[in-house]
Amino acid sequence: MVAVAGCVAQAEGEEILRRAPNVDFVVGPQSYHNLPDLVARAAVRSDSSSRRRSPGFVETDFPAESKFDHLPAPAAQGPSAFLTVQEGCDKFCAFCVVPYTRGAEYSRSVDEVLQEARLLVEGGAWEITLLGQNVNAYHGIRNGPESGEAEGGLAGLIRLLAAIDGLKRIRYMTSHPRDMSAALIRAHAELPALMPFLHLPVQSGSDRILSRMNRRHNAAEYLAVIRDLRSANPGIALSSDFIVGHPGETEEAFEQTLALIREVGYAQAYSFKYSPRPGTPAADADDQVPESEKSERLERLQSLLNEQQLAFNQRSVGTVLPVLFDRKGKHPHQIAGRSPHMQAVHLDCADAAEAASLFGTISDVKVISAHANSLKARLVAAEPMLSAPTFREPANA
Repeated sequence: MVAVAGCVAQAEGEEILRRAPNVDFVVGPQSYHNLPDLVARAAVRSDSSSRRRSPGFVETDFPAESKFDHLPAPAAQGPSAFLTVQEGCDKFCAFCVVPYTRGAEYSRSVDEVLQEARLLVEGGAWEITLLGQNVNAYHGIRNGPESGEAEGGLAGLIRLLAAIDGLKRIRYMTSHPRDMSAALIRAHAELPALMPFLHLPVQSGSDRILSRMNRRHNAAEYLAVIRDLRSANPGIALSSDFIVGHPGETEEAFEQTLALIREVGYAQAYSFKYSPRPGTPAADADDQVPESEKSERLERLQSLLNEQQLAFNQRSVGTVLPVLFDRKGKHPHQIAGRSPHMQAVHLDCADAAEAASLFGTISDVKVISAHANSLKARLVAAEPMLSAPTFREPANA
């Protein structure tokens, strides 16, 4: 049985079936809770006793009911877990298909999120990453006696989560610069559980291109948010997204992006060549940038970003960092985890027993060397496990 799922499936369902007739069904992200029924329906189609398979089908409706009401209760798979709190986007960036495939912004209620978070912590999660296409636009409400009263957006939600006993670390992604409220910035100064790392996509440093992208912010406004964040938490590490070669991008506009990168200084970043998404405004623009220019600019941009990321990692050498070890390393007796700044950290242990004992702990390590994408460290001291949950070794351990 073959199924295709996700945002592209939502946008290109019938075309997928036309190009690949052996696909049994296509399902969009708002219909995942219907998977058992879809699989049962497809099983009839793919029955080997049938001489001729019936055509594949598409399930890409936007159900009126929330899919979260139908999904099973969450279960932590280790010391770090993900929790979806928001879906969809109302921004309609010119290059992006998300508003068309995920729909309008939808926030789960505060009570739903808190209940799921408690279940994850009870199951062994010490770190929770809050997820959303535009997570800092979260506007969930609280039910019960205070029904309908807002809880202060994402900042208020994070404050409630930080009060959960046993939850050591909170992260969130992905954010939009227009929704970085003063309360959320203040939370980065006041809540130790909120990790000093933020992924805040800017996409371009050119005001003209940002306008063409319909990003609803300019470079100066983005830089002002960065200054406020660093004022609130001087140790915060920043990540971003960049699109190179958006329609209308000139060499001057590209240089403005490089200038913004130099001014901010990123710990890490994601960068891509612009590629058209059918149905989006940018896809129909008549001033597309030649592929060769996009490739050349992307190479220059990534060279600068890689230089900044290595420099950030190198500044960690000699420092002591608390690392949450949540997976096995690539080498024998090696354990791996993440620093508060989202850096990958590897630790070589004496034997398998020591590596197993560190899994699921937050341990102080001293960084002894830095690489482009990771740090190498030695153990200083390990924080003892809480009494309740026991963490199981990952399946590939």
